[in-house]
Amino acid sequence: MTQEVQNGGAANGVSKAVTFSAVKPQLFVEAPKASDAVQFYKTAFGAEEVSRANHPKRKAEQELPLVLSAELKLGSSAILISDLVDDSSAPVKTGGNGCVICLETEDVKAAISKAVNAGAVSEDELTEGEGACCGGLAGKVKDPYGFVWQICTPAKKCADVEA
Repeated sequence: MTQEVQNGGAANGVSKAVTFSAVKPQLFVEAPKASDAVQFYKTAFGAEEVSRANHPKRKAEQELPLVLSAELKLGSSAILISDLVDDSSAPVKTGGNGCVICLETEDVKAAISKAVNAGAVSEDELTEGEGACCGGLAGKVKDPYGFVWQICTPAKKCADVEA
């Protein structure tokens, strides 16, 4: 068996190599506490807020906007913080494991196909634009161990970063 086959190469029926540019754990906190969590990570760990996207379904008259995704830089790594909402489009539901691991790649469809061929189950349809956490193309798979992986195009920098 060659090293390529051992590392998930052509033996799974997918010959195209997929390269990821980042692995970003996404932590969900009880809504509407994501903004507080962001502030805590800034204060406690010196995290730097890189970008933030608020939930598009949140009504303007409501007090606090829900955070769809706030990216924090911690050293050379990044994590995403999000409000956990009781919503059918939420990546995890209340009572879930509370964690989605976000992988960024330029070829979302090939990455999802490779994961499914390796034993993951595709979750929902691909989303694009404002409905995707990264603002680009995104899809989700659940691995055989119950973890949800969101695979999306590299995040676009948001202009509305709140300090």
